[in-house]
Amino acid sequence: MPDLRFPIGKFILPDDPGTVDRQRAVDGIAEAPAALRLAVAGLDEGQLDTPYRPDGWTVRQVVHHLPDSHLNSYTRLKLALTEDVPTIRTYEEARWAQLADYASPVSVSLDLLDALHVRWVLLFRQLDDHQWTRRFRHPDLGEMRVDQLAALYYWHGRHHIAHVTSLRQRSGW
Repeated sequence: MPDLRFPIGKFILPDDPGTVDRQRAVDGIAEAPAALRLAVAGLDEGQLDTPYRPDGWTVRQVVHHLPDSHLNSYTRLKLALTEDVPTIRTYEEARWAQLADYASPVSVSLDLLDALHVRWVLLFRQLDDHQWTRRFRHPDLGEMRVDQLAALYYWHGRHHIAHVTSLRQRSGW
């Protein structure tokens, strides 16, 4: 049986993403909101409240997690572009998923993700070669470059969308 936690495989941090990889990552980030909308289209409340795997988040929690995570990443990008190797903060994802706003309609987070990705992608697409190599320090992952951040969040969006689409496929929805 495949590992339901990682339906597209685990993320592998690229050592030196090239220009083509950067473009692919930004294009994928740009496409993520529409792909998520499509992944949850037509699901009823019971389906949205179904975990994508045993002991995993519900589809609703996954949808709400994406803008939370991507807002954090957008902030990290801006910090990396405006400060010298800032140390960023992590956050307690699992605890955020237990907060009351995670019970709200998924449309709220789908709209938030749309707006966020417009700004995030606009910023990514304006970076010059030097800005792509700016760095920040992640407490768990160590020092990272902006181009590696783009690669990580390209994977992150596809990873969580695949949680939903693989559940739909397994469940016949």
